Amino acid sequence: MFDAIGDPYSSYLSPDDFEATLQGISGQFEGIGAEIGTVDDAGETSDCSTLAPDCQLVVVAPIEGSPAEKAGIRPGDIVVAVDGSTLDGLTVEDARNRIRGRKGTQVTLTIRREGQSAPQEVRITRDVIVTQEVIERDLAGGEVGYVRLTGFSESGANEFAREVAEDVEAGRKKLIIDLRGNPGGYITAARKVASEFVAEGPVFWQEDADGNRRPTDATGEGSATDEEIEVVLLIDRGSASASEIVAGALKDTGRATLVGETTFGKGTVQEWTQLDGAGGFRLTVAKWLTPNQTWIHTVGVEPDVPVEVPADVGAEEDPALDRALELLGEQAVVLRPAA
Repeated sequence: MFDAIGDPYSSYLSPDDFEATLQGISGQFEGIGAEIGTVDDAGETSDCSTLAPDCQLVVVAPIEGSPAEKAGIRPGDIVVAVDGSTLDGLTVEDARNRIRGRKGTQVTLTIRREGQSAPQEVRITRDVIVTQEVIERDLAGGEVGYVRLTGFSESGANEFAREVAEDVEAGRKKLIIDLRGNPGGYITAARKVASEFVAEGPVFWQEDADGNRRPTDATGEGSATDEEIEVVLLIDRGSASASEIVAGALKDTGRATLVGETTFGKGTVQEWTQLDGAGGFRLTVAKWLTPNQTWIHTVGVEPDVPVEVPADVGAEEDPALDRALELLGEQAVVLRPAA
């Protein structure tokens, strides 16, 4: 019945899958630690639901510190086979289930990467993925606050708000917010994060099946709504869903300068329903739109300042962060990845 909808974001889930998926959104699960989506044969974000040459499984982003990231999986990698078996003919959910698994078990992904002529096999040992959703640093001798958010759980949004408040209380007037590789999460968490910078008015709109639109306004409780506080938001093609809600809100309201790459392009809202003793399902129930009522689905949010990251960039190099610091009038620095 769900396959008949033709929506890759709507599906039935077994009891184990339903629990595991909700755990993933909340910040802990077992698997390889990678958000996946679909693209067409031209590499553009697609709504397709059955995998085929014109509907390919793509890694949106590996989670920081996950087995997938440690094995070298990158955003944009196309998964063409799992344990030697092609994915053609499978639904996205079936393919996801092949990749998932218990801690300590192994899975081999055959991936095709842009710029490489032949597919390569990557062997990954699954593990318990505990995401560190908020990473905070002070840059430019303490003049610039840097906060990276890797997911959108409720606890992550609350911690993010605390870190931003601490930066503001410390007198910092320049902030860099990093949503690169953030695949999204709860829409309520996206509202809270966007509201840290947007004082009032809609941070996004929702449109139902009949075309009715209703706004979701800022909470009015943000710590960094003062426009004297300069904000730069880092995005890339691994920034999806809730990340795009925040990016769209800050761009449309002029509250931040967006730096990096065009985001993934997921503009729909899912509702989760548990079935007594029979798992549950997720169902797309609405579109979401930016404050200017723009639907970014399959298109993404474009940066104000594009920064193309070379494929051979060093582990300690970060061109997008360097550009953000330049925009804030500061010198570029080396930002080493968190352990």
